[in-house]
Amino acid sequence: MRRRCLIAESAPQSGVLLTWPHPFTDWQDDIDAITAVYVKIAREISRREPLVVICYDDAHQRQVEQLLANAGLDSNALHYFQVPTNDTWIRDYGPIAVSAETERELLDFSFNGWGNKYPAELDNAVSTALNAAGLFTATHLQHPPLVLEGGSIDTDGEGCLLTTSHCLVRSGRNPGHDKHSLEQLFQELMGIEHVLWLDHGELEGDDTDAHIDMLARFCSPLTIAYMQCTDPDDVHYPALGAMETQLRTFRHADGEPYRLVPLPLPRPVCTATGQRLPASYCNFLVINAATLVPVYDDPADAVALERLATCFPDREIIPVSCLSLIRQYGSLHCATMQLPEGYLSLS
Repeated sequence: MRRRCLIAESAPQSGVLLTWPHPFTDWQDDIDAITAVYVKIAREISRREPLVVICYDDAHQRQVEQLLANAGLDSNALHYFQVPTNDTWIRDYGPIAVSAETERELLDFSFNGWGNKYPAELDNAVSTALNAAGLFTATHLQHPPLVLEGGSIDTDGEGCLLTTSHCLVRSGRNPGHDKHSLEQLFQELMGIEHVLWLDHGELEGDDTDAHIDMLARFCSPLTIAYMQCTDPDDVHYPALGAMETQLRTFRHADGEPYRLVPLPLPRPVCTATGQRLPASYCNFLVINAATLVPVYDDPADAVALERLATCFPDREIIPVSCLSLIRQYGSLHCATMQLPEGYLSLS
């Protein structure tokens, strides 16, 4: 029996963390459009489980409270905390839950703005601040000496980790570490017994250096959904094809191949200057009784929703328009962080 176990996203949850956009983030020029997306996300989550809304300060909290009240959200499901932030991508600076025999542990890895690309000092302090405010029930909030973002790893909850070598090994986040040394740390910290390293695949516009939650995700211990490119003229065709080939070689701990579910690549969504944005259906969020799926006003949306419905037959599939969200190079999963049942102290 494993002493520690990284908990799967599909496990029962005590709530979801959401950092609300404010004028001191990169959303300052699109605050109305992005706020509408966050209201939709907040509505769908709060219908099914508690939602922790992180606000910049008291004035910001009052504004958000009024906004969500006007939108008709149930105030009993909303829990507000004030912590100043650089940005809203809490998936990458929020705590990561691990079960340790009879104890609950949270891992607060270092966050340095995806390899020092952006300011991150405030974001890196969020988990510590929330812990000091009494939000977590965990026995320990550990601070491992490792740069690691939540969007860079995915687990089946049975000791297997899915990740990319580009982000964890080749991006320079942790000089001196290779696959072997990282695997040892993952085993020690999270009870990981097997790491599936994807060596190919990256979406244009993804400034995270190939986070796994843009490329391939566990839907169950034996099912992986992944981004597929079928257009030879698309720039993603070679790398995603190589990724698909590698996925076919992966085996579950019992030796069985995975059930692989391809998700289509949406048509290109670009900035005003022509830069392609990382529109991905793999950036879905699993919550209690539902899976929220990013959509992009694209014919491929319906295909992605239909295929993900086969991956989550016992959950409602909820589309969430994320065209505004990907303007800052992330999507739905990037903007949220779930915590398992029993890990939040909410009155």
